[in-house]
Amino acid sequence: MSSSELTLYLDLLSQPCRSVYIFTRANKIPFNHCKLQLLKGEHLTQEFGKVNALHKVPALKDGDFTMAESTAILLYLARKYKTPDHWYPSDLQKRARVDEYLAWQHTNTRPNSAKVFWTKCVSPTLLGKEAPREKLDAVLADFNTTMKNLEEKFLGNKPFIAGDEISVADLVAIVEIMQVIAGGVNVFEERPKLGAWKQQVVEAVGEDLFQEAHEWILSFSKQKFEPLPAELLQRLKSSPLYKD
Repeated sequence: MSSSELTLYLDLLSQPCRSVYIFTRANKIPFNHCKLQLLKGEHLTQEFGKVNALHKVPALKDGDFTMAESTAILLYLARKYKTPDHWYPSDLQKRARVDEYLAWQHTNTRPNSAKVFWTKCVSPTLLGKEAPREKLDAVLADFNTTMKNLEEKFLGNKPFIAGDEISVADLVAIVEIMQVIAGGVNVFEERPKLGAWKQQVVEAVGEDLFQEAHEWILSFSKQKFEPLPAELLQRLKSSPLYKD
């Protein structure tokens, strides 16, 4: 544990947690790592509710200051620790490209990647419910549209979303896509441009760190899980993703 006042509440099963974890480690930001286990319902406790009343991760506690939402946390950390400019560029138009992607991904990359992971992994592994073929085809179609937009609109002919260097936008994007890789869908096989971008992201943050952050999610389908807590199980079953 670090002696820093900064504490991050994370579970690397969560894609937004991975973005925050990689960012802090890549930038050598000291923090206390409070490891929560989502599948044990540790984020639902009253104690954690004092840090984040939304009962979601990631969450940040910096002295008496607390906050939620991964993209807001990333930008707070970039500003507070004055990380290299490329992460959240001072150039107005480059920063606008980062902001544009962060605004877009909430209703595109994030939900469409999550739906693939849900139908391919969560539902059959944790809930014992296989997704109908037509539902899987539908979520894959939405995800493929998202990847087309990421390639053509956000990357274009640039190596990274904001230009020639990695930014928080690339980090937020890659962790979501790796969720789909964990679901057994080879996202990069027929997308060489996207594959080249992924490799550049890995090289920019360091391959060892990238693999460490994704080790748990990439082995998800091979894990044996204990029965879920009743409250968490009910929350999962009430999710719109659970319904046919």
